[in-house]
Amino acid sequence: MSGEPRAELASIAASLRAYLEWQEEAGSWGFPRKAGTAAATATATATPTANPTATATPTATPTATPTATPTATATATPTATPTATPTATPTATPTATPTANPTATPTANPTANPAPAGDPLVRLPQLAAEVAGCTKCGLAKTRTQTVFARGNPQARLCFVGEAPGADEDEQGLPFVGRAGQLLDRMIGAMGLDPAKDVYVCNILKCRPPGNRRPEPGEMAACFPYLHEQLDLVRPQVIVALGNTAVTALLDTKLGITKVRGQWKLYRGVLVMPTYHPSYLLRPSPQQTEAKRQAWEDLQAVMKELGLELPKRR
Repeated sequence: MSGEPRAELASIAASLRAYLEWQEEAGSWGFPRKAGTAAATATATATPTANPTATATPTATPTATPTATPTATATATPTATPTATPTATPTATPTATPTANPTATPTANPTANPAPAGDPLVRLPQLAAEVAGCTKCGLAKTRTQTVFARGNPQARLCFVGEAPGADEDEQGLPFVGRAGQLLDRMIGAMGLDPAKDVYVCNILKCRPPGNRRPEPGEMAACFPYLHEQLDLVRPQVIVALGNTAVTALLDTKLGITKVRGQWKLYRGVLVMPTYHPSYLLRPSPQQTEAKRQAWEDLQAVMKELGLELPKRR
């Protein structure tokens, strides 16, 4: 090799060394490089970097390596990472979850059908069985059996008395003694059948010993049974017979002589207070007048029910 080419080659090597030292001082030395971008950058950089006075062979190879590395890394790395990751994650998750759940839940319940009310013809025998097993007061120890009701539970008219007597305690039916026989005649005088057209029951379901007046605790123990019983029968009119029935149904301290013949209300049902048949059987100076007043009361009930007075024979 002659001296002139040697000097040229030494000059190129010195230029290359100086260039590489400058790259290292700038902090670009040692970056990873991406294949596709590096090749493109290498091509673009190779042309201006080559020395115009140098030959093609020595310039192309050394220049491509250092120039490709810094350019590829700076362009590709920061752009790819922040764009892909944040876009995918927040879009998919929040859209799916809140749309499905809130709509499905509230639409089911409002359209659900309410439970049907119990059939009185089914529930009344069940209630009578519950009464038969009742031990809420001391009368459970002295009774022969409980006395629930008689007559038609679908009747428009209901008679409510005080408590069972000796005959009722023995037979298990209300108003079957002398007072009951008079009550049946009164019902017949209204043009009604005691077995088909009326429903008959008492405040108490057990006989008090010696037919004494019921005590407040005994009445309180029977009230839940009585209220459900009358709610199930739901008559149009109730006839309250005597002081005890009036006190229990109307929650009043007024005696029967003060309230008889006047329409009252029990839980939305019309109530006509009148004398108990046992009082009408008791000999007294007031007996005749009391019977007349009781018949007036029953005539008012007939008028309310739209019944005609039966013709006298």
